[in-house]
Amino acid sequence: MPERAIVGTAGHIDHGKTSLIRALTGIDCDRWAEEKERGITIDLGFAHLSEGDLQIGFVDVPGHERFVPNALAGLGGIGVVLLVVAADEGVKPQTREHLDVCSLLEVPASLVAVTKADLVAPDLVELARLEVGELLEGTPLAGSPVVAVSSVTGQGLPELRRELVELARRHAAAPDGDQPPRLPLDRAFHLRGLGVVVTGTLAAGPIGEGDTLHVSPVGAAARVRGVQVHGESRPVAWAGERTALQLTGVSLEELARGHQLVAPGGYRDTTCLLVRFRLLPGAPKPIAGHVPIRFHLLSSEVHGRLRPLTGPVEPGDEGIAEVRLAAPVAAARGDRWVARRPSPAATLGGGRVLDPRWPRHRGGALARALEGLAGDDAEALRWWVEEAGEGGLDHADLARRLGLTEAAAESWMKTLAAEGRALGVPAGRGHGRLWLAPQAVRRVAERAPKVLEEYFRADRLAGGMPKAEAVERILPGRASRLAPIYLEWLAAEKRIVVEGDKLDLPDRGPRLTGEESELARTVTERYRRGALDPPSPAEVARELGAKPQIVEGVIRYLVERGRLARLPGGLLIAAETVEEVARELGATGWERFTVPQFKERFGLTRKWAIPLLEHLDSTGVTRRAGDERLLLRR
Repeated sequence: MPERAIVGTAGHIDHGKTSLIRALTGIDCDRWAEEKERGITIDLGFAHLSEGDLQIGFVDVPGHERFVPNALAGLGGIGVVLLVVAADEGVKPQTREHLDVCSLLEVPASLVAVTKADLVAPDLVELARLEVGELLEGTPLAGSPVVAVSSVTGQGLPELRRELVELARRHAAAPDGDQPPRLPLDRAFHLRGLGVVVTGTLAAGPIGEGDTLHVSPVGAAARVRGVQVHGESRPVAWAGERTALQLTGVSLEELARGHQLVAPGGYRDTTCLLVRFRLLPGAPKPIAGHVPIRFHLLSSEVHGRLRPLTGPVEPGDEGIAEVRLAAPVAAARGDRWVARRPSPAATLGGGRVLDPRWPRHRGGALARALEGLAGDDAEALRWWVEEAGEGGLDHADLARRLGLTEAAAESWMKTLAAEGRALGVPAGRGHGRLWLAPQAVRRVAERAPKVLEEYFRADRLAGGMPKAEAVERILPGRASRLAPIYLEWLAAEKRIVVEGDKLDLPDRGPRLTGEESELARTVTERYRRGALDPPSPAEVARELGAKPQIVEGVIRYLVERGRLARLPGGLLIAAETVEEVARELGATGWERFTVPQFKERFGLTRKWAIPLLEHLDSTGVTRRAGDERLLLRR
């Protein structure tokens, strides 16, 4: 597989960027009639050259201050910057702004071409070299090679090409299967016979023929019919390549510069981000409150507002800030971005995305969030899982935040789990795993016994707490989806006892006082005497002169222990009476019978006959067959 690198030009207008690219590659990057007419670059231009197994793609950006947004759309994905300074003019305002942008984007490598060397005396060329050296001093691009060239005479071009190839090889993009495909669009157009075509610098890949991609932030789905890299058809394009895709299933109106073609589910659109922000040293004043900005990420440009969260940011300093956008963009942790002031237009600063799905925090929660997210990626993962609480977080969401495949995110999480910083549990129904923070599990372990103790203080005679009610109080919100896992673990840890649809505390059993034991015997006897005409709980309470709530508690205790039976509809009857009915049915010799026969045999009204038959059905004595009952147990 060939090595791949993208080189972006930078520099002031009319310093010869386009002419230099044409001299190096033979390709004219000015494709608009207006650009040729006015002699300036207005929009992005593209060229390429090959050196052995190395492919170098060029993005030629406009140098005029009015077209800085266009320049930013092209500089977002480059690996090497070719800074161009004309020998007859030296460093100019857009030279400085483009250099600021490249510094903020953390472009890893740079090379300086001092152009138009044929138009000035050698001492002016040397003066331009010195000026460039002073400009780069103290920036990430300090120490970059500086080559004097002429696009007209060819002076210095072989040396420039050698330096460029060496830098490109050193910083060539390596195939990265850990990132889902992501193509920021810088052009979208219609070609006769081909249909919709888009181009961009592939930020993560691969993308191949037949792939289905999501159009962010539109939401449409597009299928790739064809792939080209530098004008040549390919089955697959890889990260770091200038890529053209022929699409189907999407209209040209749904595509525009700034949109991204991404793997379905691979990235999530956002309008609120946590970012690391560096204010340029030349900024007019500190930033302390909400500031309107133009937010540039890859090829996108969105209006937004920036607010520092760690105090005012002084010129030349950095801090952590919140960015709220007027429109969504697809972003991931680690993405580099640039902020420009809307009016008067100027570059303010930029940095890296810390959290692409930032929920607003306050107080102590804000301090903990900033501490977690300002660290490395492992610490950010740990914080996101902790932030999710008892409900946990699936690795698909973690993958989207990091801009990784689900497999890569799960690998990260397994490492954290091995270190005791996360716990993995099955998500169920083929959805992989959910990840929990140890603190969240401890909170559930502490909360569960307290919830049960509180319930049993209010109802001492309860045989257990209904599972549904317990889950609602122990595992509120999203955590309830993990109820089977939590309950199984709590039972294994002997924190609780699970019995059917009831929860209890270990070694706890309802214990009757002496008075309650006597009341239980009296109530049981009263229902036994009532036989098939038993009293209601209210009647029992009145007869015995006891409090209704105490009688209700005793009755529930007796039902749970099988001394009384609660029929459908809530009617109560002695368990012995039910057994007598079952024995008498067996003695009748019936194989099947009707409701009227049953009522007549036992002298029952319909109010009692139907619930009693349904109870016998549920206990396997009878089975309904149309309008009749089959006698199963004699």
